[in-house]
Amino acid sequence: MEKPTIKPQNPNFSSGPCSKRPNWRLESLNGAMLGRSHRAAPLKSRLKEVIELHRELLGIPKDYKIGIVPGSDTGAFEMAMWSMLGARGVDVFAWESFSSGWLSDIEKHLKIKDVKAYEVAYGELPDMSQYDPERDCVFVWNGTTSGVRVPDGDWIDNNRKGLTFCDATSAVFAYDMPWDRLDITTWSWQKVLGGEAAHGMIVLSPRAVERLESYTPENRPLPKVFRMTKGGKLISGIFEGATINTPSMLAVEDCYDALNWIKEIGGVKASIKRAQDNFNIIDKWVAKTSWIEFLATTPEIRSTTSVCLKITDPWFENLANDEKMPFIKKMTKLLDQEGAAYDIAGYRDAPAGLRIWCGATIESDDIKALLPWLEWAFSEAKNG
Repeated sequence: MEKPTIKPQNPNFSSGPCSKRPNWRLESLNGAMLGRSHRAAPLKSRLKEVIELHRELLGIPKDYKIGIVPGSDTGAFEMAMWSMLGARGVDVFAWESFSSGWLSDIEKHLKIKDVKAYEVAYGELPDMSQYDPERDCVFVWNGTTSGVRVPDGDWIDNNRKGLTFCDATSAVFAYDMPWDRLDITTWSWQKVLGGEAAHGMIVLSPRAVERLESYTPENRPLPKVFRMTKGGKLISGIFEGATINTPSMLAVEDCYDALNWIKEIGGVKASIKRAQDNFNIIDKWVAKTSWIEFLATTPEIRSTTSVCLKITDPWFENLANDEKMPFIKKMTKLLDQEGAAYDIAGYRDAPAGLRIWCGATIESDDIKALLPWLEWAFSEAKNG
């Protein structure tokens, strides 16, 4: 097959850290207040601005608490689980690497006894209607490593007694989140916003705050970076810009820049549409391409951000399992060497395949330019 001549202007299709917004430059961060204490009034004010811009853009209710916490989405979600799980039985839905990791933590490290696990293979989604509203529920909204997402929140009872713990790291700013059904929601700046890594966001409903103030897990010491209460009361400063530990003000400024970009393009509806438009381009390509298919089994559960693809060519399917990943690496190395696409191999624990980030910071023209390169790389790796 002849090598394509047009390359993506931005070949960064990594699913985390994700591509910066269009036209981003280091000069965009010239307003960063570096070398000063994050407790100083102007810096604390910037942190508060980042919190409130999230609230404004995402439509988070006024009575929900929003905090900036350490450790990216992982830190935020661990903080939530370690602080609040154990008061009730827990339903855990697991269908890819990170949701399976939360299940492992709950069973092996938190050692919660009353756990119901609903597990399925990569590419599938558990039957979410199995959720018992009397119990707590732990799930991811968008499985970054499988390309499988929850299509909506209709299965969550508005009269639930338990809390819903939602890892929404590659979902926020890409889908319309039903905040009234989410009690604890976490994400990171490095996904749809294309921000810098290491900082996480946590959103607590009033019911989650009530759990924090009324329940103390027995025999479960909490490190300082996980503590959201003091003397049985919520540490309100965490949710007003007084972060638990020292944040990077350069990363904060980068997040502020990304949030303002979302605002400039038309808000979260526009960022949702950008991801959907990118996905639609791949969807049409997959439909007419014989050797590839979505890893997600049905259309309604397919992620529009972390798009995971499997190779269905009979030649590839007949390879031994230990030969499939080397083939993917050979294919992605070709793309890397040509500067056509970086970091698009599937996640290490997922079935051998490709993973292409299609979130809001990716331009549709770059997705269009990428697809002929995928066909070329497949042909070269197979026949070369």
